[in-house]
Formats: sequence, C-alpha cells, structure tokens
Amino acid sequence: QVQLVESGGGLVQAGGSLRLSCAASGRIFSSFAMGWFRQAPGKGREFVAAINGDPWSGSTYYADSVKGRFTISRDDANNTVYLQMNSLTPEDTAVYYCAAARTISRSGNGIDYWGRGALVTVSS
Repeated sequence: QVQLVESGGGLVQAGGSLRLSCAASGRIFSSFAMGWFRQAPGKGREFVAAINGDPWSGSTYYADSVKGRFTISRDDANNTVYLQMNSLTPEDTAVYYCAAARTISRSGNGIDYWGRGALVTVSS
C-alpha cells in the first residue's frame, strides 16, 4: 500500500510562486510514475504534470496551460515528488492532488494511488 501526503499549499498573490511536495510511503516509489492533477471550484479534474519512474525516470510532461511555469521533479531517495509553480495566476486556483501509477495518463484513468489534496489559492 502506498500513501501520498501533499503539503505546501496556501494563499499567494498573482505572479508569485509556491512549491508543492508529495511524500510517499512504500518501497516501490522509484518504479512508479508520479503526477499532479488539480480541480478548480465547479470544474472537473485536470492533468497538470507527470514524471516517469524507472527505467525512464526523469522524463516529464505537462499540460499546455502550465508549460514553462511549472516544474515537476522527484527525489527517490526521500520518496518525494515536487511541483514548483511560478508566475501563478488566479486561474491556477484549485485543489492539487498527487497521483501515483505505473503510467500517468492525462485523463487520470488508471491511477493507483491518490493523495488527499492541497489547496492553492491565487489572489488577483
């Protein structure tokens, strides 16, 4: 069983930055792809970013809406994945969820494990 716990959410002004962390339990972390999804108020879940696990560890992919502003990274030694978010806008306001699976699909289907979410609020 893998448990995911997000941290680092909060309130930030437009143009600011935040870094989300997702700590994972379990020894299989390095073999899993890790990703971030978000859900804004009144909207559906949206793919944000993902980073592959072994043997493709380090390869990343992003939603077009965050490309160039957000960076996903992982620290397998500490079972943690990060999402660095820069140049935030009010449209980035959402609950951000950490996800783990053998492969992260942009649809969010087939995710093995989900975190409980971290709220990010960007004020204008």
